[in-house]
Amino acid sequence: MFITLESDYAVRIIACLAVSQKRMDAKTISEETVVTLRFSLKILRKLVAKGLVKSFKGTQGGYLLAKSPAEITLKDVIEAIEGTYNFNRCLGDGYGCSRGMSGMCCFQGAFSEISDVVREKLESYNFKDLLDRQAEIDKNCPHRKK
Repeated sequence: MFITLESDYAVRIIACLAVSQKRMDAKTISEETVVTLRFSLKILRKLVAKGLVKSFKGTQGGYLLAKSPAEITLKDVIEAIEGTYNFNRCLGDGYGCSRGMSGMCCFQGAFSEISDVVREKLESYNFKDLLDRQAEIDKNCPHRKK
């Protein structure tokens, strides 16, 4: 099981903005994250809509984090793209039980607990801590590109 490529790219985009700490245009974000410009723009729209990124129009326009990196978690970014994380479809809105059961079955209860654990773990990782950790890894690894 993997997060979608769109969520992976959204994490890259937030990290790029967090590292730059300045307003960036979509083309630069696209180039630095190795995400196509079209896909970057689609993801940036979602991140703006969820209040994680600010958008500026005009010749001096671009994108900037709407919050500090310490206030943005992996959960925030992934759920901005995917919606609320649920381990199984049966937990989501609009999905009924494929086995025709009403109420919560034993599997749905287990899936709900798993979903809660994953959401809590994603919430525990913020971009400041992650990027600080990466800087330490880069500093201590002679083979890393500086």
